[in-house]
Amino acid sequence: MKKIFISQPMRGRTDEEIREERRKIMAQVAMKFPGEDVQEVQSFIPDEFHTADMKNVGLAYLGKSLMMLADADLAVFVQGYADARGCRIEHEAAMAYSVDRMYV
Repeated sequence: MKKIFISQPMRGRTDEEIREERRKIMAQVAMKFPGEDVQEVQSFIPDEFHTADMKNVGLAYLGKSLMMLADADLAVFVQGYADARGCRIEHEAAMAYSVDRMYV
């Protein structure tokens, strides 16, 4: 089974828009690996830290996403990732730690 981590810009988008884009991405990934089981790493966790008493919620989300990236076989970077600070850091980490990458 291939574990797929999706890095996508999220600012200004609804949860449903984000989920729909992820569904489409997973369909594209499945087509690239016919006959293989592909599973999305559930890195979209919109409410995990918003109720926490943290000084930097965005950094908490980034830390958790990096932990999830560590378990991925493939990181998929969505168009616009280079303009989103969290996605840029995820990309740098994927490159530095030799995680296979795909760009959509």
